[in-house]
Amino acid sequence: MKSMLAVPFAASGLQVLATEMPSVWSKLGHKFKISLNLYSFNKLLMDKKIDLFDVLDFCAEHNFDAIDPTGYYFPGYPDVPSDEFMMKFKKQAFLLGLDISGTGVRNDFANPDENSREADVVMIKKWVEAAAKMGIPNVRVFAGTNQHLGYSRNQVFEWMAKDLKTCCDFAKQYGVIIAIQNHNDFIKTAADVDRIFEMVDSEWLGLNLDIGSYRQHDPFEEIQKNIKYAVTWQIKENMWMDGKETPTDFKKLFKIIKDNGYRGYLPLETLGEGDPYKKVPALLEKVNNTTTLTWIK
Repeated sequence: MKSMLAVPFAASGLQVLATEMPSVWSKLGHKFKISLNLYSFNKLLMDKKIDLFDVLDFCAEHNFDAIDPTGYYFPGYPDVPSDEFMMKFKKQAFLLGLDISGTGVRNDFANPDENSREADVVMIKKWVEAAAKMGIPNVRVFAGTNQHLGYSRNQVFEWMAKDLKTCCDFAKQYGVIIAIQNHNDFIKTAADVDRIFEMVDSEWLGLNLDIGSYRQHDPFEEIQKNIKYAVTWQIKENMWMDGKETPTDFKKLFKIIKDNGYRGYLPLETLGEGDPYKKVPALLEKVNNTTTLTWIK
């Protein structure tokens, strides 16, 4: 039965459904749980120089609370991996003391081609089922990058909301949240995020809050506006201030997260050139040094 696969929110770190989060946060207060988004190791993983189990070991060695492996690092993507592989990965994460905080796919709901979008919906449904099997509480999805020539943004919002609603209705059966990312693609601003959430109107839609992708306005103000939807994050070394890529002010960021009482996972993600075996620990140290400050903690 499908209900047997549902993810228990108490175990996943998402205690309640997305739209109920702010009221519960205000009663309980914040909790920082640090995860690692495996895009930080993208090149090494895609070149098959390392695999998912190598990164599990890395996360355990550095005492992350969780790991966030995107779907395309699993064998066979865009198909889901075999049950045997998923159970092996789930078991090893558990033995190493790691939660699996999320996974994600690559889709494009800005594409005017209905058949292409339907194929993406089918893929997302399969990954929802896979997530439930692995005890993963959310599946990250994109809005899309298609230029939708000949169609207005209003039209795109309409079909995007419909497709996301379909995914959310399906994911509800498995206790998995669909986490749309603000990725500076079709969705660029806090207002865009507000609009898609209002149109989808589902308690099973959450936000993968990407701090590095608010580039039109002050990112801290945008985060403050959208944090009520957040069910997972991408915490990056840099943000965009006044049109320039700028080192993240972690004290300011984590003060906002604390003051809003967020209790979910906070996946870190490093980008660009450089050795992730050096860059990730450096980012983790900055984050840990900030989150342990008395006035933030």
